[in-house]
Amino acid sequence: MDDESGFTLIEVVCVLAIVALLAALVLPAIPRATSQERLAGYAVEVAALLKGDRNAAIRTHQAVSTTLEPDRRIVRSGATDDVVEIPADVTFAALLAKQCLDRRTGSTIDFFPGGASCGGAIAISRNGVGYQIRVNWLTGGIEIVATGKV
Repeated sequence: MDDESGFTLIEVVCVLAIVALLAALVLPAIPRATSQERLAGYAVEVAALLKGDRNAAIRTHQAVSTTLEPDRRIVRSGATDDVVEIPADVTFAALLAKQCLDRRTGSTIDFFPGGASCGGAIAISRNGVGYQIRVNWLTGGIEIVATGKV
């Protein structure tokens, strides 16, 4: 009987191959939650899209409507058709004007050539941390406000 104990190279390689195979199968199944930094990124993306629509309304002297689809978790630009998609693990809500300039709105934030808008607020949050993207109805200005424990 040999006093030397240990593993042969082939045994170590086989174990590493099995571990790598298991990791390749298990890692994609682990849910990837939206981080606080990524949540802030979505708030900035939505604000940038809204600012782009406001600027387009001023530049083209025509009203531009940003469409919100909370059921599909989408914010769509009226000027460029750019879209910001909010992930499923993030709470997405919007508070919008029901009527603006004698017409019903409900799912849009309208920007006018003079810079004003119908106003509204978009809220995104996850695990008590969130952001509100607020659109001022008088000036059309857009601001991001942190809510919760940011």
